[in-house]
Amino acid sequence: MSEQLKFIVEQLNREPFNKSFNLITFDSQKPMQLLQILNDVLAEIDPKHAIDIREEMPEQTAKRMFTLLGMLKYKPPGSLSEAFRQGLVTGSKPVVHHVLFWLLQKLPELKKRAYLARFLVKLEVPADFLRDDVIGDTHHQYEELVEGFKTLHKECEQLKSSGFSTAEIRRDIAAMEEEREQLIKRVERLKKRVETVSSHQRMLELTRQLRVEKEREEALAHQKQEQKNQLFQAEQRLQRAQMQLKDLRQAAADAKPESVMKRLEEEIKFNSYMVTDKLPKELQSKRVAVQQLQKVASEPAMGQSELAQLHSKIQEANVEINQLIEKRMMRNDPMDDKLSLFRQQASIISRKKESRAEELQEAREELSALERELNMKSSQARDQDGAQLIRGDEFKRYVAKMRSKNVGYKKKKADLDIMRAEYGVLQRTEELLKHRHDAALQQLQSVEAQKGISGYSDTQEELERVSAIKSEVDEMKGRTLDDMSEMVKKLNSVIVDKKSALAPLIKELRPLRQQCNELALEYEEKKGQYDTCAAGLESNRSKLEQEVRALRDEVDQEENRYYYINCMKGVIEVQLQRAADEMKAYVSSDPQERKKTIREQCMKHIAEQETLGKKLREQQKVVRESHGPNMRQVKMWRDLEQLMECKQQCFLRAQSQASIGQVIQEGGEDRLVL
Repeated sequence: MSEQLKFIVEQLNREPFNKSFNLITFDSQKPMQLLQILNDVLAEIDPKHAIDIREEMPEQTAKRMFTLLGMLKYKPPGSLSEAFRQGLVTGSKPVVHHVLFWLLQKLPELKKRAYLARFLVKLEVPADFLRDDVIGDTHHQYEELVEGFKTLHKECEQLKSSGFSTAEIRRDIAAMEEEREQLIKRVERLKKRVETVSSHQRMLELTRQLRVEKEREEALAHQKQEQKNQLFQAEQRLQRAQMQLKDLRQAAADAKPESVMKRLEEEIKFNSYMVTDKLPKELQSKRVAVQQLQKVASEPAMGQSELAQLHSKIQEANVEINQLIEKRMMRNDPMDDKLSLFRQQASIISRKKESRAEELQEAREELSALERELNMKSSQARDQDGAQLIRGDEFKRYVAKMRSKNVGYKKKKADLDIMRAEYGVLQRTEELLKHRHDAALQQLQSVEAQKGISGYSDTQEELERVSAIKSEVDEMKGRTLDDMSEMVKKLNSVIVDKKSALAPLIKELRPLRQQCNELALEYEEKKGQYDTCAAGLESNRSKLEQEVRALRDEVDQEENRYYYINCMKGVIEVQLQRAADEMKAYVSSDPQERKKTIREQCMKHIAEQETLGKKLREQQKVVRESHGPNMRQVKMWRDLEQLMECKQQCFLRAQSQASIGQVIQEGGEDRLVL
């Protein structure tokens, strides 16, 4: 444990956390602080978790951490597996320390896994929603993008691990540019040299024709090699087909009637389940959905008020349903209902059965679609070039072979360049020597002409040549016939000795040649058997690798699903515990305990609201009853106000126009006399 704490403290004090802990301060951290440290480490792995845990509910924090740890494939040890969830919620030191130790050990790997999980963890869309065309097309595009991301990520990783670097590529490009410049200069020199030669156009035309014929010869040789390869591949396909036919015949011969009957019974059970249970339910649900849609389409368009009425009716129906459920629960205690558990298990099993049947049906459909696509691709490939598709291992061997040939080609090309350069130097040396010889001859002829002995050098050369020929003829005449006869005798004796020495060897060689021919035939036969066996083993190995890869992917998916279900199980257990506590308090005989229940509080609140509504309805009734008289009184007050305004205006006019008339007031009335 101390080594574990030391490792955690060392890692937290480094980049990117930059904490200043020691063993004492880290061990004295409170549960909330430990959870915050754990959240910081998780935020370094996935930036979406960079939040303060004091600003969210504990249930949300626990659910978020459970989800991420499940995605990272964290498995608690056996001693902490039972109390892991509760310990992580409460910030228990053993649990948090073990999680921190595991995360800090694999931080780079977990970062990569979290990054990939953002794109590879598929969204769970209900099957009912996928029936919609738009949603189905969008989900299909989403799955295609996920597969494209997988391939691009694999290519990126392969490029990173292949060892190629930009510096090497730049050096290769620079070397190729230098080689190109050298070739251009060499071609220019050759052109200048060829232009001095007479009838160089004719020679160029002949060399061009020679090159065309060589290319044609290479093409024919390549075509011949391709045909040989095709023949070899066809023979291999024939051998594989024969091996498969042999295996199938052996399997059919070794098959027992019990296994065949068992397989047929399983198929019959599955088909009967599909026909009697699953397909009728789906058909009925489709019919109900169609009837509902037809009913909605036949009804006229509804306004906002009608929709509000429907919503209110739905709410009233839900309230009645809840009341009936509560009454039923009060009459029959759900804790004593022994059949509820069996009903729940039966429903779970039925749902699992339906899901497995759907998965099997989808797998069969996908298999048939893939087989059709494979047949179509194979037929297209055969129609195009008549060759079989190259498998992964064959393509690797082909690439390795091409690389070795490329290396040999580069080496031969370098040797050829060196020889061409040396040939050019020698040719130039020969030309220089010829020019010097011609110049020396001209100088000698000019000197002979000056001395008056023109042609002396030619005569001297001719005399030397004739004397040399005469000496050779004399030497040939000097050979006697005795030497020739002695030589013949020696040759005959040597031939006889060789024949006598080779006679026993020839006798021994004859059976060895026959044995060699037999061994060659046996070798060819064994080689054919080896090739067929190797091809069969290679195909079986590729199939097993595909199955192992598929099983690994399935294991990863099931592990993710396992952790997700465990997290949801913990949340549901907490909710069930709360519901059990509520039910226990509700059925308790203690009135104080019953007052603490959520139902009692809700009922109390409902009663208060009903009392308030009753008071408001009474006030509304009083307002309605006094509305008419009050409105009449308001109208009378408005009329009185208008009358007083009219009097005020008349009084003001009377004061402004006193000469026009007089206002007489009698008995509380005003009269204007003109």
